[in-house]
Amino acid sequence: MQPISYARHQFPPAVIQHAVWLYLRFTLSYRDVEDLLAERGLDVSYETVRRWVLKFGPAIARYLRQLRAKPSPRWHLDEMVVRVSGRRMYLWRAVDDEGEVLEVLIQRRRNRVAARKLIRKLLRKQGFAPTRVTTDKLRSYGAAFKEIGLCAEHEEGARQNNRAEVSHQPVRRRERKMRRFKSTGSAQRFVSMHAAAYNTFNLQRHLVSRRTLRAFRAQVWADWNAAAITA
Repeated sequence: MQPISYARHQFPPAVIQHAVWLYLRFTLSYRDVEDLLAERGLDVSYETVRRWVLKFGPAIARYLRQLRAKPSPRWHLDEMVVRVSGRRMYLWRAVDDEGEVLEVLIQRRRNRVAARKLIRKLLRKQGFAPTRVTTDKLRSYGAAFKEIGLCAEHEEGARQNNRAEVSHQPVRRRERKMRRFKSTGSAQRFVSMHAAAYNTFNLQRHLVSRRTLRAFRAQVWADWNAAAITA
C-alpha cells in the first residue's frame, strides 16, 4: 500500500489519526471531537477535524477494506429512506450473514434500475457471486436478478432479512447526530467511510470470550495502524 502523507500539517500524524478514528468509530460530531482533544490539551478547531476526516478518511477506509477477509457468500440486501438536503433519497445496503457491510449506495430511486446498479457494483467489487440472496418483498430485486442473470437462491421476507434491517441502525444514529445529510456526495462519502470503520471495529463481543476479544482487538488496532500508516 502507498503510505499516506501527513506532510505540511501542524499536528503530528498520531493526533490526526486519533481525531479521524474518534469521528468514524463513535457517534460524535466534529465539535465533540474538538472537545475530546481539548481535554487532552490539544487546541484543534472542529473545522480542522472536518478537513482531516475529508482528506484522510477515504484513504484510510480504502486500506481497511483491502485488509478485510473474503465475506460470506450469503448476502442480505435492503434499502431505507434518508433525507438529503430535504429530498427523499434511498440508502441501499448489502451485508453478509455475519453483519459485514459489503456495499452502501445512495440513490434517488427505489426501482429495478437502482437495484441493478447496487448488485452490479457489489459483484464487481467482491469478485464473486453469492449462493443465496435475502431481500424484502420489493419486486425490483427479482427483476434486477433476472436482467443480470444472477442464479443465486433468492429468499424474500421481512423477518428473514433482519440482518440487513439491523445494519441500518448505526447510520440512523449518525444521521440524527449530523442533523441530516447535506448533499448526496457528502452522504455517500460518509457512509462509505463509516462502513469500513464499522466492519473493522465490529467485534461481536457478545459472542466471544474475553480472552478472544483481547486478541481480536489487538488485530483490529494492527489493521487500523497499517491503514493509517505515515509517510
